[in-house]
Amino acid sequence: MEVIPIFVGIDVSKARLDVAMRPTGERKSVTNDKTGIKALVKGLAIIQPAWIVLEATGGLERPLMHALVGAELPVVVVNPRQVRDFAKATGQLAKTDSIDADVLAHFAEAVRPALRPLPDAVTLELRALTARRRQIIEMIGAERNRLATASKAVKKRIDAHVRWLEQELQRADQDLDQSIQQSPIWKQNEDLLRSVPSVGPVTSRTLLAELPELGELNRKQISALVGLAPFNRDSGSLKGRRSIWGGRASVRSALYMAALVATKHNPVIRQFYNRLRSAGKKPKVALVACMRKLLTILNAMIKHKTRWSETFLQTT
Repeated sequence: MEVIPIFVGIDVSKARLDVAMRPTGERKSVTNDKTGIKALVKGLAIIQPAWIVLEATGGLERPLMHALVGAELPVVVVNPRQVRDFAKATGQLAKTDSIDADVLAHFAEAVRPALRPLPDAVTLELRALTARRRQIIEMIGAERNRLATASKAVKKRIDAHVRWLEQELQRADQDLDQSIQQSPIWKQNEDLLRSVPSVGPVTSRTLLAELPELGELNRKQISALVGLAPFNRDSGSLKGRRSIWGGRASVRSALYMAALVATKHNPVIRQFYNRLRSAGKKPKVALVACMRKLLTILNAMIKHKTRWSETFLQTT
């Protein structure tokens, strides 16, 4: 007897979890708390679905995700924009929690997104710390921008807030240092990444937290995952300009700054950048190519557990 695979979509909100299944059409809703999650996971463990798809919702999905992973169920967390584009492509323009669950189940059945290893609790903690560091820097920048138009009385309060934020930034850096020092693997990988001219602590820690696949994928896969693989824009006789799209914005931002510095201080990237510019490539196009090359180098270094050296690069 042929077993029909079950595809599950779960829409996560603060209060509830809306569940839809295909091809059975079954729907249910449970509370988004320990009791509801436990009951849902127990039921899913019985039917053993082929795919379970959730959207990334800024952290609301994490308790459910960890419970599903703990039960060894095949869960994938996907980009909400990808799912919304899928909904529009299939003619589903309305949006409610139950409809979103149906769309996620349909997406699971039609697309069958790759099941990748999900980050463990320690990686999630590092990711949260790096995200908090970015938030503090953004707040410092916003407050400093307000100084230009603030009155004298308000400036005093802004200055005091900036000083407090700078102290908070130092504490965030200390927490990051402590987290990495407590993990031998992270410490080793950070030492490898930091051996590259132009890769500093922000870039290395962003890669460790936001790109745990580094060293596990080939160069094309890792570039596509980050959003540095150029996509074709061709139709008929029209040859459009290739462009990058999607991926992980925080990783791209860190690589952008590292590549920008590398064009001045990293001999391999500097030579590569100058060669592209001499060939007529625009500065931004050449810089994106340098980001992709730098990512390829870092990926190979982590994979082979090898520090930076121009001799090693000749063999990769």
